Amino acid sequence: MIPVVRTKKALARLVSSWRAKGLTVGFVPTMGALHEGHAALVRRSAAENDRTVVSVFVNPLQFGPNEDYGRYPRALPADRKLVAAAGADAVYAPSAEEMYPKGFRTHVEVEGLSDLYCGKYRPGHFRGVATVVLKLFNQVGADRAYFGEKDWQQVRILETMIRDLDIAVRIVRVPIVRENDGLAMSSRNAYLSPAERRAAPALRKALEAGRKEARRPHSRPETIGASVRHALAGTGLKLQYASVLDGRLLAAAYLGRTRLIDNIKL
Repeated sequence: MIPVVRTKKALARLVSSWRAKGLTVGFVPTMGALHEGHAALVRRSAAENDRTVVSVFVNPLQFGPNEDYGRYPRALPADRKLVAAAGADAVYAPSAEEMYPKGFRTHVEVEGLSDLYCGKYRPGHFRGVATVVLKLFNQVGADRAYFGEKDWQQVRILETMIRDLDIAVRIVRVPIVRENDGLAMSSRNAYLSPAERRAAPALRKALEAGRKEARRPHSRPETIGASVRHALAGTGLKLQYASVLDGRLLAAAYLGRTRLIDNIKL
């Protein structure tokens, strides 16, 4: 079984041993509760690098005061098996104290993108994401880092951070992995009741309705968003936003207490 590394120093020793042999390193940052979508990231990294590190860290900085940090699923033994089968070489699972020692007071924020879309409804979320990812980039020192396109806004923010701060890592985007009924895979899908799980694919169908509207000659962002909202009527999903970014239609909606996000190319 692949090793689980708990400290920055132990991780540095491991990566240095690989570097001494001239090996390339890929990195897949996660918050655990892994699924086939994460496995796709690991497989891509393993195919493109000599060694792959997967981090498993539920980052407290990216959760708001009324969000699900305490109940976010944690399943390190199962996560370790999944990523090992997908080709990872080590799991980095630091404690919160290891990542944010006493007196920690430095944060990273990408202005402009961070307060739109998901950032509008989750103040401080992307500041927490950018901060932890920059720390992880520095700790792992990978050649490439792999992110799923389901979190499109997050990827765009991190790409901007890398450009602006001259970080020596390349982000590789990996397409969304979906269930057979179209639902984008997410660790938070575990929160859904059986009835909610049956309703959840309506979000993808609503995005497809928005894409159909976008292809009309005189469509506008307002009419695209309205078509998504109309498609969700009666499904049980409550739309938070539907917006266009980089030629993609992004949406977030609540199903009961669970917040789902998804996007498709227009």
